[in-house]
Amino acid sequence: MEWTREERYRLLDDVDEQELIELKRRVDDSPYRLHYHIQPPIGLLNDPNGFAYYNGEYHLFYQWFPLGPVHGLKHWYHLTSTDLVQWEENGVGIAPTHYYDSHGAFSGTAMEHDNKLYLMYTGNTRDQEWNRTSYQAVAVMEAGEITKSDHPVISELPPGYTSHFRDPKLWKEGGMFYALIGAQRTNQTGCVLLYQSSDLQTWDFVGEVNVQEELKSFGFMWECPDYLKVDGEHVFMFCPQGLEADGMHYQNLYQSGYMLIDQIDVDQPALYSSTFYEFDRGFDFYAPQTTTDEFGNKVLIGWMGLPEIEYPSDQGGWAHCMTIPRELRIECGKLKQMPVTAITKRRQTSRHVTDDLLNEQQSYDGFSGVSYELDCNLRATTAKRMGILVRTGVGEQTKLIFDLETNLFTLDRSSAGKPFAIDYGTTRSCSLKGSSIDLRVFVDTSSIEVFLNGGEEVFTARIFPDQKSDGIVFFTEGGEAKLEASFYRYHS
Repeated sequence: MEWTREERYRLLDDVDEQELIELKRRVDDSPYRLHYHIQPPIGLLNDPNGFAYYNGEYHLFYQWFPLGPVHGLKHWYHLTSTDLVQWEENGVGIAPTHYYDSHGAFSGTAMEHDNKLYLMYTGNTRDQEWNRTSYQAVAVMEAGEITKSDHPVISELPPGYTSHFRDPKLWKEGGMFYALIGAQRTNQTGCVLLYQSSDLQTWDFVGEVNVQEELKSFGFMWECPDYLKVDGEHVFMFCPQGLEADGMHYQNLYQSGYMLIDQIDVDQPALYSSTFYEFDRGFDFYAPQTTTDEFGNKVLIGWMGLPEIEYPSDQGGWAHCMTIPRELRIECGKLKQMPVTAITKRRQTSRHVTDDLLNEQQSYDGFSGVSYELDCNLRATTAKRMGILVRTGVGEQTKLIFDLETNLFTLDRSSAGKPFAIDYGTTRSCSLKGSSIDLRVFVDTSSIEVFLNGGEEVFTARIFPDQKSDGIVFFTEGGEAKLEASFYRYHS
């Protein structure tokens, strides 16, 4: 279905209630609705926003276009949780009701100050010729109510940059507030700009954040900047758009990653790092955002999807979901990601198995389903290839393969169900050393997240198999491997 501009930019208040009822019925009938991932009630979900721990609970917003599985007039949809596992839906948190966000309340972050939660975000506007103007705005949450400012807090672009100016990241340092904002230079290259404020309302432009030479043309736009400290290391996160594929790297339409840097000097801001690491080696991960949990851990959540790609769920009137929230650690100079500990609350029935596999495929009683966690160790003695097939059925399987001759781990969704985005390939791989592998695999109705070797690498993907494809098969080729596995069925 082709969507007109008018259809994409209708106000929710102007939509007939019967249309929303029919859309909800259509969404509820979709066979791809998930059991334990955040997903939109109707319409399209994308970037996580305003992720914060405030007044004893976690607040998470996400970009939401309610009227269908396309990018249209964006709202912020509001969720709360006490444990990062069970989420309560609170409906629209920020609606595009003011002149400065007339064509969408775009992404932003949150910060607690004076017992209030400040939400800074980008207001998107268009004129009659469809030229964009971007504003930065502030809304304040207090006693459960969110109030938007009458006017934007940053209303003008500094010279030298285009209207692609969005996604402010807030932090406080030395009694001052700072915001990193993703931007595009007029020469069509990406960068970030730094602003400062004493009160979160009046902002002054500090300047462009300086980078080493090779980053000055690293993509055409830098979206969703984030800046945080993990285990004593400073981390800069961003989403550079427009990177060309390089071997096993940068295979997706747009990329998301991080660099370990020195602390940003707010007087002479700079980002210097020798390495850009991708957060996720799978197909469907973008626009992550972080917060600090109640125990002081850094937690990340991402959008399990990408813009400009059609997904099979679109036919059901909805699109996309969030990843499992992930705790961050730094080991050996790299970030490791693992599901938040509380995710184990989802576990219901369990099964456990140990076995020796010799050139065979093997399945086990109780190891099947469409919503589960699978924890597995495979240790090769003589095997040349080993792995797991999940969501197996007639002509369908998602393959997790460790090839010990090439030292490559591969996620292969070429037979994972309804095909989509095949122009970007059907496999994703990373290098992996050693003769054994630990996997924590989280499967939901139409998603898979694979955490390798304690979160050293992560693969996230949407898959769309038949509901009857619920098998799990372990295999070895070219020799023997020892298997230990635990299966936990998950509930909604």
